[in-house]
Amino acid sequence: MATLKASFLLKTLDSDVAGDVLSDLERRGSGAIHVIMGPMFSGKSTSLLRRIKSEISDGRSVAMLKSSKDTRYAKDSVVTHDGIGFPCWALPDLMSFPEKFGQDAYNKLDVIGIDEAQFFGDLYEFCCKVADDDGKTVIVAGLDGDYLRRSFGALLDIIPIADSVTKLTARCEVCGHKAFFTLRKNCDTRTELIGGADVYMPVCRKHYITNHIVIKASKKALEDSDKERAVSCVAATI
Repeated sequence: MATLKASFLLKTLDSDVAGDVLSDLERRGSGAIHVIMGPMFSGKSTSLLRRIKSEISDGRSVAMLKSSKDTRYAKDSVVTHDGIGFPCWALPDLMSFPEKFGQDAYNKLDVIGIDEAQFFGDLYEFCCKVADDDGKTVIVAGLDGDYLRRSFGALLDIIPIADSVTKLTARCEVCGHKAFFTLRKNCDTRTELIGGADVYMPVCRKHYITNHIVIKASKKALEDSDKERAVSCVAATI
């Protein structure tokens, strides 16, 4: 019934207006959201780049975005831990992208890749706009949890609106088993502390718990000004 009413209303419109409305209706809801998540060193960026390159091979127009906070390997490229790179737009937020990219150029995009998605506070809003309103495919990669195994940024917020979710694992640096968590090697308590293997390591559940106990002990030693004991604790963790 609703479709019949819509068809009747379209017939009453000017042909050019009706054409624009039909084009808008066809575009809306035709997008998709795919999420790639996991701990550090689990291959999230590698998986994202593989999918983006596949989309390019299929003839689709693609843009890659990442947070401007991440300058570890390159300012204007998404770079994997093993050195594979891809040009990107480094942005402080996502909603400004269409204007910065140019509206006409944005309209021609088919696929948008987002790396280090946990750093974008407007991730949910942007994904809804791109997939639901603009009919584009969004491929999102990021950390699902921080070093305390808490939800990191807005990544988990987009799970209910995602078409697919891929949870990757790394290899525990202690025992070699599957690693689901990211362990911070030092006593810094900031949620956002951007770093690589010098700051973080992937670990299994057992070694996350045991090493986290050691790190908590070293933090307590620092608070007690027992720096020698703190250093030995951190060394034992590493």
